[in-house]
Amino acid sequence: MSRIDPIANPKESELGSLFSNAEKWMGFLPNDGLIMAHKPEVLKSFFLLAKAVYAEGKVNAGLKRMIGHLSSKVSGCQYCSAHTAYGANEQGVEKEKLEKLWEYKTSPIFSEAEKAALNITVNGSMVPNQTTDADFIELKKHYDSEAIVEIVGVISMFGFLNRWNATLDTQIEDAPETFYKSLNSK
Repeated sequence: MSRIDPIANPKESELGSLFSNAEKWMGFLPNDGLIMAHKPEVLKSFFLLAKAVYAEGKVNAGLKRMIGHLSSKVSGCQYCSAHTAYGANEQGVEKEKLEKLWEYKTSPIFSEAEKAALNITVNGSMVPNQTTDADFIELKKHYDSEAIVEIVGVISMFGFLNRWNATLDTQIEDAPETFYKSLNSK
């Protein structure tokens, strides 16, 4: 159970259309949003950020979800780890990639571009931040400035979400929880 109860009747609230869109996009109502809704301006602002970060751009949706997943794993947030694994799978990322994400540096199933993005993710998700100029030299071999902003945008958004959900011990919804458990069943 979450440390703060989600709002009741979200679709009947002033945020009803926002929750309908979230459910359509994610396939379920996100408990973290239902908790954020206690302060509607925080939720509205967060949804604008998420929409901008996940907007179609130079970095594909599957890689963005892998970045979110690895950032969440580094931060130890089970809620976000479950969501991002589920979302990555929904975006076509093979389950094997998600299972071997910690092996990204040495596994041949990751491209050099993915390895560079995932390395920035690990180092950028650490507290204190561990990114180096060498990390960015490697990243710039594969991505232009716009794509790098997309990558760092995902890492930064999950910095907020990981703190939010780990602090509130947000209850994971059934669909992402079931998928996440299937990754870790070996």
